Amino acid sequence: MRHRKSGRKLNRSNSHRAAMFKNMARALLTYEQIRTTEAKAKELRRIVDKLITMALRNDLHTRRQAYKVLGSHQMVQRLFDEIGPRFEGGVGGYTRIVKLSQPRKGDCAPMVIIELTKKADKSASATPAKEEPKKAPAKAEKKEEPKAQPEAEKKADEE
Repeated sequence: MRHRKSGRKLNRSNSHRAAMFKNMARALLTYEQIRTTEAKAKELRRIVDKLITMALRNDLHTRRQAYKVLGSHQMVQRLFDEIGPRFEGGVGGYTRIVKLSQPRKGDCAPMVIIELTKKADKSASATPAKEEPKKAPAKAEKKEEPKAQPEAEKKADEE
C-alpha cells in the first residue's frame, strides 16, 4: 500500500526522476512556458512553486537551496532578481496548467502547457516602438507650419 507516500513515480528511478524535474524546472524558468504530459506537469508545479516561494524570501540560505535544484548561478540570479519580484505579495498559484485538446501521437498521453501566471513584461520592448511613431507626427506638425506661412503671406499681399 502507498499510505503517506507523496508524488508520482512516473515509471522512473529516483535519480532519473530528480534529474528530469531539475531539467524541467530550468526549462520552465527559462522559457516561462513548456509543453509536457499532465502527470509530469502536476509534479513539476510542486517544485517550481517552492522555488518561487524561496525567491520571495531572498536570502543567502534560500539562494543556496535554489542552487541545489537549478544547478546554475545564472538561473538562481534570474529566479531571485526577475521572476521572484513579479509574484511579490502573492500566496501561491504561481503556475498554471492548460490542457491541450490533442493527446500525444505516440502513446496518447494527455498533453498540457505549464506556464508561469505572471509572464515577463513584453510591453517594455513594445513601448519604444510606439514612441517612435509619436515622434513622426511631431515632424509632420513642423511641415504644417510652412503651409501656414504662405497663408500669412497671402494676407500680407492682400493688405
